[in-house]
Amino acid sequence: MELEPSHYPAQRAAGVARACISYRRGGPNRVLTLSNVRRARLQVRGRERGPRAGTGWIKSMKLLLQHSAPEVHFTVEGELGKNPDDADNKFYSRIKSLKEPLVAQNIPDSFGIVPPEMEPIRHLAFSACDYIIWQNSTENTWYNLAQIQDVRQVKRNDDYLEFDYTVLLHDFVSQEIIPWQMQVLWHPQHGVKVTQNSRQPK
Repeated sequence: MELEPSHYPAQRAAGVARACISYRRGGPNRVLTLSNVRRARLQVRGRERGPRAGTGWIKSMKLLLQHSAPEVHFTVEGELGKNPDDADNKFYSRIKSLKEPLVAQNIPDSFGIVPPEMEPIRHLAFSACDYIIWQNSTENTWYNLAQIQDVRQVKRNDDYLEFDYTVLLHDFVSQEIIPWQMQVLWHPQHGVKVTQNSRQPK
């Protein structure tokens, strides 16, 4: 069944697929956003649904909502923006050279301001939150990162950077603000990995 691309079901399904892609391809200097949905189709297989959508640089995506995390298949046409390697390497070197572990709160602040040096930390949070969004989305949710409440760098003896984030997720459907904790590893050559995450009490 064809869906109207601008309507809620198509936009929400494409948002979950975008979250999966962003987690796999995003990082401190690359944030993937959904610009538009060009086409969407709903296939019902028993209790499973699979909208298909083409967005931005993503040629096609297939999302299968089921009892576990949504299953996403996608193909990419062209490049996903500029190659962030140089900026990623500079960020990596800067954080590795800090004498004291990085600690920050309230990104953005109550005025919506993000200090320039915190932009890569925020972008990394976007990619990591996209894992949580992808893994926890259902037909009755629509999550978005609202704010980083707290982020603390965890010193390691290997080449990875590790951050302990507490974030606030906004569910557009219920209008609920949900605290979530996540442990995030990142390396310029290996990308983002969420090693632990848990929904926190309000």
